[in-house]
Amino acid sequence: METKDRIKYAKRALDGIALGDCFGQSYFMPDEIACEKIKKREILNEPWYFTDDTVMAIGIYRTLEIYGTINQDALASIFAKNYALDWHRGYGGTAHSILRSIKEGQHWQDVASAAFDGMGSMGNGGAMRVAPIGAYFADDLDKVLYYARASAEVTHAHIEGIVGAMAVAIASALLLNKKLGQYFGEGETFLRDVANQLPESDTKYKILSAVSIKKESNIDFVVSTLGNGICLTAQDTVPLCLWCAAYFYTSIEEALWTAVSALGDRDTICAIVGGMVSLFADELPHQWQRYMEHPEHSIFWNTTADDYEETI
Repeated sequence: METKDRIKYAKRALDGIALGDCFGQSYFMPDEIACEKIKKREILNEPWYFTDDTVMAIGIYRTLEIYGTINQDALASIFAKNYALDWHRGYGGTAHSILRSIKEGQHWQDVASAAFDGMGSMGNGGAMRVAPIGAYFADDLDKVLYYARASAEVTHAHIEGIVGAMAVAIASALLLNKKLGQYFGEGETFLRDVANQLPESDTKYKILSAVSIKKESNIDFVVSTLGNGICLTAQDTVPLCLWCAAYFYTSIEEALWTAVSALGDRDTICAIVGGMVSLFADELPHQWQRYMEHPEHSIFWNTTADDYEETI
């Protein structure tokens, strides 16, 4: 794949993340009100703003654009700089601590490893931002796995947080390859193909448990089995997202309506699903694009890191 195509597909994944993030964020309201609006497919005709999910995905995209790879030191620098530009974007408590520490000069590896009493974070943050890596390296799944891990390690030292990122990156690569006529799996096969690429982990086995859940299943049953991100962990978030992608990849609108109907961590769930499914979709829905905040028009777009040597 030529570099210009890699970056084009990475940008498409970023735009899908931003759309899903903005869409899901617009339904953060009391559950009963959200459920009624979702049931009627009533969208808010007002600006939709993205969260930290998109801000950090911009960091991934810019690192790929500048370096053609994931330079972990550079990525950490961009994450921290964009955090400092506007930290009121929905970052979790652990992310606040990690990114402030990096901005103050501590090494990312030290602060990521110290989180949760030295266990590292198993949060869904590595997964929410990783789809551009799957798109950029879609023609080499070994590189997808390697760089997805590298991108997650900057903030997530726990294996579950890392595997969550690897899973979403692989799924993104497979959906782009499917669009390009180079992969043909879907549904159960797609879920197994993703899981088979992953290290042993709770996240992997939760994804395998999604294999038995049919497309027609009630969303409450799906959530009871796979989670909906309410715990903010990879294993409570990524399996549901992959299930949505496995069965609704042909329509980004259907994929996102299904994802948001799970409630829970709805901006992150929709960001992950949007990033993956955008790689199969022909284009993003025009009406929704009119409402969303666009990454390239944001204050985060032109952030760069200091010059770093490749470290991975």
